[in-house]
Amino acid sequence: MVKNRNIAVCIILSIVTCGIYGIYWFICMVNDVNTVSDKPNDTSGGVVFLLSLITCSIYLWVWFYKAGEKIEYAQQKRGLPATNNGVLYLVLALFGLGIVSYCLIQSELNKMSSMPA
Repeated sequence: MVKNRNIAVCIILSIVTCGIYGIYWFICMVNDVNTVSDKPNDTSGGVVFLLSLITCSIYLWVWFYKAGEKIEYAQQKRGLPATNNGVLYLVLALFGLGIVSYCLIQSELNKMSSMPA
């Protein structure tokens, strides 16, 4: 089950906690993307975070691109209009706007949180 998260609260908590909540939010978001795309055994949020640290964010950029594909698959499966925004997520992250990618991904997850698979 994917949790419906308030994006504004997540941003505020990320700012107030100096990014610590942002790390938690990212890890949960990765796990949620895996869940909605029927790939719960894909790389977990914690591993994606660690690999992103080790590779100086290169793995994070790859994950953003792949997240677009996974979300598109989940949308198709639920009968929603499918869009692959992987390139958008990647470009935003490359320009230092990863938090915007987080918000866009969370918005898509929120749309699917109450829908059956």
